[in-house]
Amino acid sequence: MRNGPNNNKRMRSRNNNNNNNNNNNRRGQNLMTRVFESNGPDIKIRGTASHVAEKYVQLARDARSSGDPVAAENYYQHAEHYFRLIAAAQEQFRQNQP
Repeated sequence: MRNGPNNNKRMRSRNNNNNNNNNNNRRGQNLMTRVFESNGPDIKIRGTASHVAEKYVQLARDARSSGDPVAAENYYQHAEHYFRLIAAAQEQFRQNQP
């Protein structure tokens, strides 16, 4: 094999163990307690879905008060995504109740 920058990438891709980060185990996770990492437009937010959503709402309020309605709308759209995740988790919780 040749030594070069692409050599490491090729070797890593041949790793066929079952410890890869695919979506096989996501079904059992509770979305209300799962920790998310959000890479937003200007900031990285880490926390539960409700924490991330509230942080984006606060960023939207700050952007609106500073006179930037475009950034505010962008933050509100990010928050809406996490509010939808919360609603889906609550619906799933209701369906699992006897």
